[in-house]
Amino acid sequence: MVSNPQIVGWAHTRFGVSEHPDLEGLLREVLPAALDNAGIGAEDVDGVFLGTYNNGFVPQTFEAGIIGMAVPALAAVPTMRAESACATGSAALYAALDFIAAGRGRVAVVVGAEKMTGITPQAAGDLMLCGSYIPEEATRGPGFAGIFGQIAQSYFDRYGDRSEELAMIAAKNHHNGSKNPFAHMQKDLGFDFCNTIGDKNPLVASPLRRTDCSLISDGAAALVLASEEVAKGLKRAIAFRASNQVNDVMALSRRDPIEFAGAAKAWAKSFAQAALTVDDLDLLETHDCFTIAELIEYEAMGLAPRGEGGRVMREGVTQRDGRLPVNLSGGLKSRGHPLGATGVSMHVMAAMQLAGEAGAMQLPGATIAGVFNMGGAAVTNYASILERVR
Repeated sequence: MVSNPQIVGWAHTRFGVSEHPDLEGLLREVLPAALDNAGIGAEDVDGVFLGTYNNGFVPQTFEAGIIGMAVPALAAVPTMRAESACATGSAALYAALDFIAAGRGRVAVVVGAEKMTGITPQAAGDLMLCGSYIPEEATRGPGFAGIFGQIAQSYFDRYGDRSEELAMIAAKNHHNGSKNPFAHMQKDLGFDFCNTIGDKNPLVASPLRRTDCSLISDGAAALVLASEEVAKGLKRAIAFRASNQVNDVMALSRRDPIEFAGAAKAWAKSFAQAALTVDDLDLLETHDCFTIAELIEYEAMGLAPRGEGGRVMREGVTQRDGRLPVNLSGGLKSRGHPLGATGVSMHVMAAMQLAGEAGAMQLPGATIAGVFNMGGAAVTNYASILERVR
């Protein structure tokens, strides 16, 4: 018998530079808080699913074993670790969804965590660049900004300079993030600052400026999932109308790098599964690791034809008061991007909105939300559609 998993609780650390020296401290901060938020005891948890990229950010590996060190009450619970570059958190979440849907457990905890600031920015950039196709792309630095700088330049070459539209995306997300108490950067930078190249906003990987690039952050986020039967007895329930993953070829040389074909296919599958269209979404949390990514994602999900994603910003479609508010949490740009935590965080932010528990970020009356999280340059693509049940 298939059991439909539902989100029944969550917790979220503030993203930024954490006082915790490693993953253990981050896990200890977020896991008990998530269980408490759901109203579920550790003795009721059937599985824990951890997302962390690591790859050398911290010395400790065998990260799944750290769960029981951080929270001794969970030491005997089966635990696994997932990794999928920037979509690591979503990989852990989707594994937990399958775990409950298959009937192997009734309650699962998903936690994403990353400690990134304990090493130099240069070293962090090198570790993140390992998420590209190393034989061809490892020399495109600095870090992943070099990869997305080339994607942005290819987009500009084909469709025209969209630097102003990218600055609009950055300004929107920083404005939204100023209302998010969990965000790394809680500052409204404004369009003029984001659109101006200078000492405080230099080019990082032309044509991308510093304000076009997400932050290196520490942080953790957790979700508690329960079967539909268990969720009926709890105080809230957010259901998955759809959840689909689509992969694409890793090497950018073997596909159109500005098409984001895997993202488009993931969204098409999720809209079909949910029997909805993009017009049915009340809000969207999407993967703005770089502003050019958010712009292309508008096109991949059907908000605009190819090459016209900039029009979405010009017309205010994705502003808070627009037809589809995007990244009300501030997105990766402002909220921060601790790799393993990002996908979980995005789903937490969407669930908070649907439950009416988003505080200053709250969009009144939201009932259906989309979440898109990708690993690498649109290599692993996860498209979720969430709906408030109770």
